Amino acid sequence: MINLEETREQFRISTDKSQLDLTVISNWLTKESYWATNRSLETIKLSIENSLCFGVYEEQRQIGFARIVTDYATFAWLCDVFILNDYKGKGLGKWLVETITTQPVLKNLRSFILATRDAHGLYERYGGFQTLAEPTRWMVRPKK
Repeated sequence: MINLEETREQFRISTDKSQLDLTVISNWLTKESYWATNRSLETIKLSIENSLCFGVYEEQRQIGFARIVTDYATFAWLCDVFILNDYKGKGLGKWLVETITTQPVLKNLRSFILATRDAHGLYERYGGFQTLAEPTRWMVRPKK
């Protein structure tokens, strides 16, 4: 597990799950995201319990979030990343991605993946992500 607390000016990134504001996370995922609009609060809670989570805060107010699904040895999936609209343009998303991808426990995994519709440049520049070299090797089992 990672116990992380980093500050930059009045902002803070923490992996302490007790600080997460489920209302902020649930509202953003179900009302603002394009990928989680039908996700239930119970599913959100369960996903947080079983993931490495990074909260972004201005003082005590949660303003961003990211979740990592990982075995800490070979694989990680970066998902549910957001910064509240009022805080975009302040470099917080860049800082969040850099903070996540430079953690020693996540740095040398065999596969670290994510999916995005519109933030390829952010993840390429600040996280070192690339498009899949062999996308035909990847498969998915969709929910029926």
